[in-house]
Amino acid sequence: MRILFVADGRSPIALNWMRYFIAAGHEVHLVSSFPCHPEPGLASFTIVTVALSEVKTTTAGSGAGGNDRFLRRVLPVGLRTKVRQWLGPLTLPRAARKLRRIIQAVQPDLVHAMRIPYEGMLCALALNGMSTPLLVSVWGNDFTLHAPSTPLMRYYTRLALRQASALHTDCQRDLRLAQDWGFDLSKPAIVLPGGGGIQMDVFYPAQEAPDQPPLVLNPRGLRAYVRSDTIFQAIKLVHAQRPEVRFACTGMAGQTEALRWVDALGLSGAVALLAPLSRDDMAALFRQAQVMLSITTHDGTPNTLLEGLASGCFPIAGDLPSIREWIMPGVNGLLVDPGDPQALAQAMLQALDQPDLRSKARQINLDLVRERAEYGRVMGQAEIFYPQIAQINADYTLGKTAETQRR
Repeated sequence: MRILFVADGRSPIALNWMRYFIAAGHEVHLVSSFPCHPEPGLASFTIVTVALSEVKTTTAGSGAGGNDRFLRRVLPVGLRTKVRQWLGPLTLPRAARKLRRIIQAVQPDLVHAMRIPYEGMLCALALNGMSTPLLVSVWGNDFTLHAPSTPLMRYYTRLALRQASALHTDCQRDLRLAQDWGFDLSKPAIVLPGGGGIQMDVFYPAQEAPDQPPLVLNPRGLRAYVRSDTIFQAIKLVHAQRPEVRFACTGMAGQTEALRWVDALGLSGAVALLAPLSRDDMAALFRQAQVMLSITTHDGTPNTLLEGLASGCFPIAGDLPSIREWIMPGVNGLLVDPGDPQALAQAMLQALDQPDLRSKARQINLDLVRERAEYGRVMGQAEIFYPQIAQINADYTLGKTAETQRR
């Protein structure tokens, strides 16, 4: 197939998908919504910036560029998100005209937009009136955080779902929400881990328990939907009772918000604020950790959660319907109110104090990832799904044409 991905080309998630289809012999094209370097094996590569992405010059794992560093110093993460939600949709029409010309030149069998804001919205505008099928992937906070945020975000979310020929979500919850936002459930839809699944030759448990003090890992970085306040306050409570426990937070090195929490709570000796890590370094860090945190108010199926499960980490997560699709509290993890530091601290202490609980959860979670989230199995399902979309869309278009002619 000739596949055109419209995605953040820096994203490990997008790269997972593209690399699979390139290796499988498909003709893969990329329109990246962020400045980045081209992936080897692409048939074509173009950058179409949207929603102020031109100020974000980060390539995956390389740290932030100058404009992005300035914004991170000046604006808190929640405010940066709000700015994009209000101003981002205003950039869509111009970018859509450029994308439409690319689609006309490439003539893909399928366009795959990886998340609704802003790639799905962009594709919906660009493909208006065209017969090229569009697959839209929904990411964890597309509906719960972004879609209702502003009038234009609501409008373009509905447009993307009406225009979509098919839908990919990473949890059953989002399939239900998609219908509320205008997706026709008679169209093809599939539920698969958004990151394409876990490569279990990279993410796997340590063979022996690390010979060092316990480590609790927060791999979620600074995001508008991650309750960093809850996490740092809970760390202080745990540190008071278990001063030997170490804590690591990735994606927070040099970040003003994180530094303020550490300084205000006196945690400089307990918490390591780390830069974004490569995939291999992240896998190695997971293997050192006994417990991982995913304390969010908006989420689907986080890739870091699945990586942690595959690596043998005991998960403590925010109690969300999408997370309950993977975690049974007290069996293979613990769930807490994401706004309650005391509850999170108690959960961390419980996990640290009960090695038998962690051991039983570890085996359950390994089996769970193998069955539902192993990379080859997930992407194999996607490869079967792609031509089905193209065929169904062709049949639908043919039927519409025949109906018009009869009139």
